[in-house]
Amino acid sequence: MDFSVIQNNLENKGYIVKIFNNEKEVNEYLNNELDNQTIGIGGTLTVEQLGLYETLKNHNKIYWHWKPVDGLSPDEMRKISKDTDIYFSSVNAISETGEIINIDNNCDRVSNTLFGHKKVYFLVGKNKITKTEEDAVFRARNVAAPLNAQRLNKKTPCAIKADKCYNCKSPDRICRALSILWEKPAGCEYEVIFINKDLGY
Repeated sequence: MDFSVIQNNLENKGYIVKIFNNEKEVNEYLNNELDNQTIGIGGTLTVEQLGLYETLKNHNKIYWHWKPVDGLSPDEMRKISKDTDIYFSSVNAISETGEIINIDNNCDRVSNTLFGHKKVYFLVGKNKITKTEEDAVFRARNVAAPLNAQRLNKKTPCAIKADKCYNCKSPDRICRALSILWEKPAGCEYEVIFINKDLGY
């Protein structure tokens, strides 16, 4: 895949952009970049598929509610992750024009990607890339959210077939907030890492 257009647009917005072919390359890069750091991780299947937790946990302190440690609950892990040096997230969609879209339920992932860390990494499979901002919002709502609702066994209309957003009022609804980064937020370093394969939803 040719990443040149999206890379150029993101760099013009102030992001650092790296491109890798596979999991091994990403792990080697981040293993060399991050040492003795506190790292928070949002709800992200991409990070799990990449195996980054296993790569980094021995020489960094990681707080990920998917893998609670030290007797902490998932909610306690979410709270601690707000104060880490580094934060890892994926995206629900990213446009070639450089807009980054995320939908969230608890909103810890959205809030952590907006403010509070020294550096935020977005880890993005090629399947998350769309042409326009409008396409990216559509993908987040009608592709990523239904698939995640189905994966989480939510009792929502979208989870039955994972086909589209029904804008439901279900108590199990997971799309409770949507963030759009039009430009790189001020006051923090952001790095977008593309992996040239399909990862996550």
